[in-house]
Amino acid sequence: MSNDLLDKKCLPCEGGVLPFDISEIHKYQKKVDGWDITEDKNKIFFLFKKFKFEDFIKSQNFVNEVGKISEDEGHHPDISFGWGYAEIKITTHAIKGLSENDFILAAKIDKITNV
Repeated sequence: MSNDLLDKKCLPCEGGVLPFDISEIHKYQKKVDGWDITEDKNKIFFLFKKFKFEDFIKSQNFVNEVGKISEDEGHHPDISFGWGYAEIKITTHAIKGLSENDFILAAKIDKITNV
């Protein structure tokens, strides 16, 4: 599946722009596979996905790859992992919500799981 998000780069965000509204979130959600939209107690939307692996080292290798992509993009998710799993939560902290950057990062993370 061709994904235009893979061709884009995360743009620096210092705030001052509005986060996506729910209709924009749902439009972009169709472009990333298996990412849930969650909302925290402060009504901030996140992308969330749990990945499963055969063992600890595969989880760790995945997290290391996500770290490289995140650093390249200048956009950093919350990551937790352990034996056989990794969980990734993405939002744009500067705007307290979701932006195109979040979906770009999600698409690039998905790409490494499909290699």
